[in-house]
Amino acid sequence: MKLTFNLKYLLLTLFIFLIEVLIATKLADLFFVRAYLGDVIVVMLLYTFAKSFVKTNDEKLILGILIFSCLVEFAQYFTVAEKLGFRPGSLMYIVIGNSFSWIDILCYAAGCLLLFLAVKLNPEKQKK
Repeated sequence: MKLTFNLKYLLLTLFIFLIEVLIATKLADLFFVRAYLGDVIVVMLLYTFAKSFVKTNDEKLILGILIFSCLVEFAQYFTVAEKLGFRPGSLMYIVIGNSFSWIDILCYAAGCLLLFLAVKLNPEKQKK
C-alpha cells in the first residue's frame, strides 16, 4: 500500500457521492432504488474514495470494503448508534444506520462483485 493522490478517482468519488445524495433525497419514493441500488453503489463510493489516496491491491481493497460494510451492518443489529448516544436524524446516526438487514449485506456483496469484475475486465490492467 502506498499513499498517493489520484484526481480521476477523487472526481469519480464526488460523482458517486452526488448520485447517493440524489437517491437519498430525490428518489426516495422509488423503493427499489432507495432500498437496494444505494447499498450497491455505496461500496463503489468507498472504493473510489480509497483509490483517491491509496495505491493498493484492488482485490484486497474490495474484500476489505465488503468486511467493513458487513461490520457496519452488524453494528446496526446491536444498535451501536443509539448506544453511542447519537440522536435519530443526526449525521452519525444516519451514517451508522439503525436497522440491520441481510438484504443490505447481499447488496454490498453485489456491489463488491461488480467492482471485482470491473477490475478484472479492465483492459488497462490486462496490458500490464
